[in-house]
Amino acid sequence: MIQLASRLNGVAASASAEISLAVRSLRAQGKEIIDLGIGQPDFDTPPHIVDAAHKAALDGQTRYPPTVGTIALREAVSAKFQRENHLSYGIDQILIANGAKQVLFNGLMATLEPGDEVLLCAPYFDSYASIVRVLGGIPVKLDIREEDGFVLQPNDLERAITSKTRWLLLNSPGNPTGAVYSANNYRDLVPVLENSPKIWVMSDEIYEHIIFDGVRHDSFAAACPELKERTLTVNGASKAYAMTGWRIGYGAGPRSLIKAMMVVQSQITSGACSIAQAATVAALEGPQDFVNDARAAYQVRRDLVFEGVNRVTGISLRKPAGAFYALINVGNLPFQTSGDAAKFFLEKAGVAGVPGHVYGLEPFFRLSLAAADKKLEVGLEKMKYALESYL
Repeated sequence: MIQLASRLNGVAASASAEISLAVRSLRAQGKEIIDLGIGQPDFDTPPHIVDAAHKAALDGQTRYPPTVGTIALREAVSAKFQRENHLSYGIDQILIANGAKQVLFNGLMATLEPGDEVLLCAPYFDSYASIVRVLGGIPVKLDIREEDGFVLQPNDLERAITSKTRWLLLNSPGNPTGAVYSANNYRDLVPVLENSPKIWVMSDEIYEHIIFDGVRHDSFAAACPELKERTLTVNGASKAYAMTGWRIGYGAGPRSLIKAMMVVQSQITSGACSIAQAATVAALEGPQDFVNDARAAYQVRRDLVFEGVNRVTGISLRKPAGAFYALINVGNLPFQTSGDAAKFFLEKAGVAGVPGHVYGLEPFFRLSLAAADKKLEVGLEKMKYALESYL
């Protein structure tokens, strides 16, 4: 048997993938399962984006693209940042990658030394910690409180910083919390970060356009311009434009960092799919009706789930302000862990979700809102019935 690298110690496959595997197994046994574990839009990619990809293929845009990304897409991303985020980035400050996750990986691989620490606000997207571990870094968990709206507080940040801290990773709107940081929330962190000039900020804003109740999205680098030269802004086409399978993410930051990230990417995947890049130009520059319509649909679902969860004895939900997840508090249920709660809902209610320990914080259970209204309604009814029969 081959000896595996020690860097994989403590690193597991994606939790969503594992849950999807369990769902397929149960369905193969003839069981009816409502899968609310996977986090991707349930809408099709808008036709004008698909048409742009088709045209690019017919026009011969099928050869190796530049590793850093096509000029057309980097110009479109630069214009997007200026238009929507009030951020000025030249195209030499922008990298196109195979999804936002690769942007995160590139940035960390280009900067982390063994033993360097990365501060993660728990609950966090589970891949954050895994990427840090694979690269020899140490993920440092900051438990963010529900009563604080799942927003990092300056005192908690200050206590977590050590001489080995290299990055603070922020995510707004957040997965799995749905928390949205305001400009003032970001500004509160500035004095702490200014006192620690070796710490950089990685701001994951992939859910930027999925935001509710008229709340506006603030980009960290725009809210804190004095820290812009220490910030990597991460985004992509996946969530806003229902393009998860197209695998296009992008990052913007200081030229020296982007250049180093390009070197990393050149030795792993090279450039992202040329046809998908052409499609993303159409997404960013074309009509935005789909983005607005999808946001409205997600808000209806958010309200449906919020009201439904809070009618069930033993569980509760803080209303998410963005993204398409519901992080349900299961602390009042008679289970030892969120994993036990997730197993209960899967086996007794036929509803698949993700246990909170995957995201670094108990006692929570995540459901995806990226599902049809009826599917969500039936899933909540099944959970309610299962709990009433059990408690």
